[in-house]
Amino acid sequence: MDQEPVIEFKSINKIYGDNVAVEHINLKIMPGEFVCFIGTSGSGKTTIMRMVNRMLRPTSGQILIKGEDISNLNPVQLRRKTGYVIQNIGLMPHMTIYENITLVPKLLKWPEEKKKAKAKELIKLVELPEDFLDRYPYELSGGQQQRIGVIRALAADQDIILMDEPFGALDPITREGLQDLVKSLQEKTGKTIVLVTHDMDEALKLATKVVVMDKGHMIQQDSPTNLLRHPATPFVQKMIGEDRLIQARADITPVKTIMLTNPVSISPDKTLQDAISLMRQRRVDSLLVTDEDNKLLGFIDIETLNNNYKQDLLVSNILNKVNFYLKEEQLLRDTAHRILKRGVKYVPVIDEENHLKGIVTRSSLVDMLYDIIWGNQDTEES
Repeated sequence: MDQEPVIEFKSINKIYGDNVAVEHINLKIMPGEFVCFIGTSGSGKTTIMRMVNRMLRPTSGQILIKGEDISNLNPVQLRRKTGYVIQNIGLMPHMTIYENITLVPKLLKWPEEKKKAKAKELIKLVELPEDFLDRYPYELSGGQQQRIGVIRALAADQDIILMDEPFGALDPITREGLQDLVKSLQEKTGKTIVLVTHDMDEALKLATKVVVMDKGHMIQQDSPTNLLRHPATPFVQKMIGEDRLIQARADITPVKTIMLTNPVSISPDKTLQDAISLMRQRRVDSLLVTDEDNKLLGFIDIETLNNNYKQDLLVSNILNKVNFYLKEEQLLRDTAHRILKRGVKYVPVIDEENHLKGIVTRSSLVDMLYDIIWGNQDTEES
């Protein structure tokens, strides 16, 4: 039996006077899909999303959720079943983080113990300490507040999460971290996410399906890979950009094909003198730190050693957290730009259980991109 769409748009039109906001939208969103609507300002992408929870009503056509016409549903009940994350976060300033997270469960009359358990589970997911639950939004950074906004949308176990430019106001590093978090949460929970963005890199990174909008029309709906390989119109090509189209030649190359598989690592119980000896022996200026099961714990480098050296200290005493790593199945399309932009010498590669599998060096990545982009040309000339 074919799977039923979670959300289905049937001939949707939205008209304001003489202005056609969206026209003849037909789209099926399947369970567990991550759909990104992207387009220029005024393309209709936000209008479409806001019709899903009846913040806006279509002029004509039907929107079905799990086969049921939402025009027949109570809008308040519909919104309580649909998570919503917005750009300016929308946390209630007079409520604690716990009260913000459990706002919808409270409206749904969950018992207190169930609310507490859910709040503790979710704040752990976003790697924030449990005592943050007693704080107020103004006591958190912008990135931390946005993490709370994300998990608040998950608190009532809604199957559908709507996200309206959720990362637009954040700095690039915080934005990348939150994108990684949302992608990971979506994969773990199987939620269906609909995200509106104007950032093509964001859409290509997060989505299983990208919907390109222009002047109220749906120009192309496709997987990120197919969108890059086969842009339907010059407008889509322009939205993607020439640089991304060139890099798309690397879109089927997984990280594991170019990683070095024997990175230099050390256990946390070794002394700093052991670390210095290993660095000298292997001619490296940093070491990855792994436990007895080869799980990545962090790293140390020559600068940290220099600033903290004492004979009686262990590697575990000066361990640095790894803030940027890759999964071995990730594609170069999703990682190359980030590595080059950050200017790092190498990035560790792990599997789904956090075991260290290798490293990708900046030099090996650059060599790979040269081969992909200009390799055929060199062959022809030779």
